[in-house]
Amino acid sequence: MEHDLSPATLAELRRPRSYPAVSVLTPTHRREPDNFQDPVRLRNAVAEAKKQLDADPAVTRERRADVVRQLDQALSEVDLTHAEDGLLILAAPGEHQVWSLGRAVPERVVLSDTFLTRNLVSAHAAERPFWVLSVSADRITLWNGGGGRVIEERTGGFPLARDLGENFDAERQEQIGDAPSMFRDERTRHFLREADTAMSAVLRDHPRPLYVTGVPAALSVLDEFGSVAKCAVQVPHGGLAHGTADAVWRAIRPVQEAQAREETEAVVRELTAARGRKEFAAGVDELWRTAREGRVRLLAVEENYRVTVRDAFGDHLIPAASGDLDAREDIVDEIVELCLETGAEVRFVPDGTLGEEQGMAGVLRY
Repeated sequence: MEHDLSPATLAELRRPRSYPAVSVLTPTHRREPDNFQDPVRLRNAVAEAKKQLDADPAVTRERRADVVRQLDQALSEVDLTHAEDGLLILAAPGEHQVWSLGRAVPERVVLSDTFLTRNLVSAHAAERPFWVLSVSADRITLWNGGGGRVIEERTGGFPLARDLGENFDAERQEQIGDAPSMFRDERTRHFLREADTAMSAVLRDHPRPLYVTGVPAALSVLDEFGSVAKCAVQVPHGGLAHGTADAVWRAIRPVQEAQAREETEAVVRELTAARGRKEFAAGVDELWRTAREGRVRLLAVEENYRVTVRDAFGDHLIPAASGDLDAREDIVDEIVELCLETGAEVRFVPDGTLGEEQGMAGVLRY
């Protein structure tokens, strides 16, 4: 199942397809007993997609058979033992993808000439993905983080490793305090420069916040090179290049939480100032309109805020019951995607942060 939504990947997902491009959304659950229902709901959602394909006169027999095969293959690739909060299956003639989402989604099947991406984009923004680069004298590891976890990433040439000889224990030298001399060695410096170059390339293709872990002497060498260090948060913690994902997350989590608190406070201050300048909007109805006009500069959304609405009275949205024929159950995700498309900054904040502002608020450009 896919997790990494890079700008290039999103552009590829959004390009037009030969009809029908099928998007199947279904909620999933991380824990028992809620996750017992997930296999049945998933099979039912795929069955509904096949039913719509069969009933659509615009779909030829050959394309119907092709897309049904793609749906079946996608279904066989789903791993619900590692389910998050939602699942997105995309299928079109000759292709399919399965995306695991860390944000709740409505149950939905859409046939179009493009894939449905707004829930994927919103989940990716809420997950706040990041990189962790863990450096040592003999191994440099890249970790892919987001949604309360990290996993080792094998891309861009990582992990980097070199043989220091049978009797050389890099971790032990770091522990006994001989790290400074180790990182003055020219071969070690060349090794770290190689990592700096490789990480710079990863950030160009997949830009996101970066944390770098290592002993102070290693971090000091990266500081000299400048490329990665200038955009990274340094975490002086050795041993993680050889460590586990759990150890890396334990080291990074308190740093991330402190940053998140500071960022939330900054968002609240900016919203308060915008209210005084009359550059403030709140609630789905007003933000839906201003987002379509491209006027939102900063959007703040409470992490678990969901609301179902329907169109009424022209441009206005009113509350609706989930499951209503004309209900828009993912309007929050639509607004998030619109804001990101028009260059707005989107921040997900803890529930209750926005108080009376109905779950979401924004700073306007004008």
